[in-house]
Amino acid sequence: MFANVPDPVGSGFVESLSHPGGNTTGFLQFEYSLSGKWPELLKQIAPSVTRVAVLRDLAVPFAIGQFAVIQAMAPSQRLEVTVINASDEREIERGIEASARSPSGGLIVTASASSLANRKLIVALAARHKLPAVYFQRVFVTEGGLISYGADLFDQYRRAAGYVDQILKGEKPADLPVQAPTKYELAINLRTAKALGLTVPQELLARADDVIE
Repeated sequence: MFANVPDPVGSGFVESLSHPGGNTTGFLQFEYSLSGKWPELLKQIAPSVTRVAVLRDLAVPFAIGQFAVIQAMAPSQRLEVTVINASDEREIERGIEASARSPSGGLIVTASASSLANRKLIVALAARHKLPAVYFQRVFVTEGGLISYGADLFDQYRRAAGYVDQILKGEKPADLPVQAPTKYELAINLRTAKALGLTVPQELLARADDVIE
């Protein structure tokens, strides 16, 4: 039973989402289409950004899929995309610093355990180099990041508890389809926006689930 896995098929946990097979089922961390929202949000909150660096960890199988969606969506937002392949502190620091040398830059941090573990460093580097950044989880924003959009993890675990109850009552995991998130949350840090000289559009504020002032 899992509650927060990005790509259970690619990771070999299940045979398919609709028919998991075996003894495992659960809930996706996100669908790849979610990644297409990040360049859109970046452009909304920082319209002057014309170039975005995408931080990803190639050690995780879903990194390529996330980047592919971002790359496909970037032209519609008039964004030039570069990539930072990083899995540890040194690579992250070197990659962000190199990217920050070009003007009108922004940052998108894709989902990975590495970026989550190094979130304080990433947020600090984005602040140091004045890079508007979009993150995949709210925890980045509570620690000083600009904006995030991702699945509500607490809702995922609540829904997973329902599956556990069904399994304990005799349902087979193989017969319970893997489900995508149904609730997403948008978080914005107004203090960070102010430090970056950004005015957050009222439309974006109205949509936000969490606004840090």
